[in-house]
Formats: sequence, structure tokens, C-alpha cells
Amino acid sequence: MSTTQVRSGDEGDAATVGSVGTDLEVIVIPVSDLERAKEFYGRLGWRLDADVVAGEELRLIQFTPPGSGCSIQFGANLTSAPPGSARGLYLIVADIEVVRGGLLAQGVEVSEVFHERELGGRFRPTAGAVDRVSGPAPDHKSYGSFASFSDPDGNGWLLQEVTARLPGRVDASATSFASIGDLAEALRRAEAAHGEHEKRIGAGDPNWPNWYALYMVREQAGEELPS
Repeated sequence: MSTTQVRSGDEGDAATVGSVGTDLEVIVIPVSDLERAKEFYGRLGWRLDADVVAGEELRLIQFTPPGSGCSIQFGANLTSAPPGSARGLYLIVADIEVVRGGLLAQGVEVSEVFHERELGGRFRPTAGAVDRVSGPAPDHKSYGSFASFSDPDGNGWLLQEVTARLPGRVDASATSFASIGDLAEALRRAEAAHGEHEKRIGAGDPNWPNWYALYMVREQAGEELPS
């Protein structure tokens, strides 16, 4: 029987899998027509990172969605999975209506925005209103609004609107924003919250830059917000 071990450091400190950075970098999706898939993902505005041919047997194509730290790959002889069998591929967005409108403008068939009646409805696109309720989540609750679409082979993608992260999901010491739009929305939320803060203290807050910064970092990290 073979075993896999994680060795301790030279000083005797026990190393663990959780102590080593393990970024999810690439997901391989199965497609049947490489040129058709390449045209589709390029039409979405995703960045083409590579289109590499090795001999007569292997071809690797890689795309990265805007602002994403994870890419997709498809090609010839990359996977034995049946074309179109990938499901539940998440695309996290700050404004689901804007992204959905952009996809529709590119000729992509996208479902209406919906929220779940019960947990799991997002994964059952043929279940209709039983599991999916038309319209965004009440008050656009973070993590609660969805839309779905598929590539030409049927690989299934989910848009999910996330405006505030769950606790521990983001490292507060490494706050970042995927786009100018995301940063602008975060500033607007901080501005609105700061307005309420000034009402509570009954005066203008000359230290508003620090308050904004604290609010935005804590919001993204899912920590308690300043009041």
C-alpha cells in the first residue's frame, strides 16, 4: 500500500496541507468542437491565454474570464469526460443584471435572474418554478441571485451575485477588487454606510477615508462592519 506524506520543516515544525498556498488555477471542460468552443468563449470577452499544439495528438486552449484568478482549458486529448458533462461552473459577479445583459448582447441564451425556493434549485434548470423563483433574491441578498447559461456543448455555467463575502472567505490582509466597477460599487456602499454613521454621531466625520477603508476591508472579508 502506498502512502503520501507531508514532511515537517527543518526545525521540526509540522507542515500541513492547509499551511501551503493551493490556488485553484485551471478547470478543464470537455468540448466536442474546438473552434466552436473557442469562438464562443472569445465572444464572451474572455482573455485567450494560449492555443498550443503539440504534435498531431494534443491541442490545449486556455481562456480566463475578466478579473478571474482561475482559467478554463479545453482541447484535444485533455480529458476523457463526455463533451458537455461539466455542470455547476460558477461565475461570481457583483451585478448580475449587468453581466446577464452583456451576455444577451453577445447572443448567448441566458436564463432570467432567479433565486432558489429551496437550496439546490440552482442546479436543476429543468425543474421550473418548483425550485427557482423568478427575480433576484429579496434585497439582492449576497449569494442569493442566479442566472444560468450553457456553452454550445451544454457545459453549464451559473452566474451568482456576491456583494459581501462570508466570514473567512477573503483574507482581510489581501483585499482586492476584480474590476473598476467592483471597486466603484464598494465605494458606493461605503459612502451610504458612512452617511448613516454621520447621522448617528450627529456630525461630519473628518476621518472618513480611514472609515471607508475599514468598511471596505471588513465587508470583503465578511467581518463585522464599523458603525
